[in-house]
Amino acid sequence: MKLLNFEGRSVLNSRDVAEMIGKEHKHLMRDIRTYINDMQDSPNLDPRQFFIESTYTSDQNKILPCYLLTKQGCEFVANKLTGKKGNQFTAQYVSLFNSMKEQISNPVEQALKSFPIPRTMGEALRLAADEADQLAKQKPKVDYYDSQMRNPGLMTTTEIAKDFGWSAKKLNDFLHDHHVIYPVGSGKKKKWVIYQKYADKGYTQYEPYDFKKINGQHGIKNNLKWTQRGKKFIYDLLADFDIHPVLEQMDLLGM
Repeated sequence: MKLLNFEGRSVLNSRDVAEMIGKEHKHLMRDIRTYINDMQDSPNLDPRQFFIESTYTSDQNKILPCYLLTKQGCEFVANKLTGKKGNQFTAQYVSLFNSMKEQISNPVEQALKSFPIPRTMGEALRLAADEADQLAKQKPKVDYYDSQMRNPGLMTTTEIAKDFGWSAKKLNDFLHDHHVIYPVGSGKKKKWVIYQKYADKGYTQYEPYDFKKINGQHGIKNNLKWTQRGKKFIYDLLADFDIHPVLEQMDLLGM
């Protein structure tokens, strides 16, 4: 279970919250709808500061509703709980949100925790030798990874496709032809979904984004984006077909 990012805000998916508090998701959804209805009676309350409508793709590839809970939303749910479950849920969500706050506030300190710090000259020399050996094994991909793979965050298909001089449509069609993703819906409602055999690999995430409907009301759509692991998967898949990023193509031509 992890925090998601929605328009710069940290949120939890209602399915994860339901699991944390030991309640069926449909029952938590029912409760949240009741909370929202109660809030809408007050002009001073904005339910979207607590609960944000969203969707997810089920194991049966159905698009189903869910909610994204902000920290305030988690506090609201926690206040409705009593006893051990309420205490455990409060401790879990507080730890998650505080951990995210610490990472944002102290990025350098968090980065240092991820890398070994040599304590002697011998350890420093061994680390340098190991790194040099790894770089040698990764050629000729290392230049591409240095400039692209270390970029943090999620990427759209369009962004990845540009690395190869392709359009998003061409890359989506390629991934579809090779049974990585498939379309659901049509026209403006068309969306791409990753096949189940890749669903638990950590290649993609559905990032919700807010849009305004014709009637002026807000709606939520989920956009399939690729993690850095997913980007590497695409890179390796295309490499199997001798398709390389533009930067590598220039290197191979001696440019």
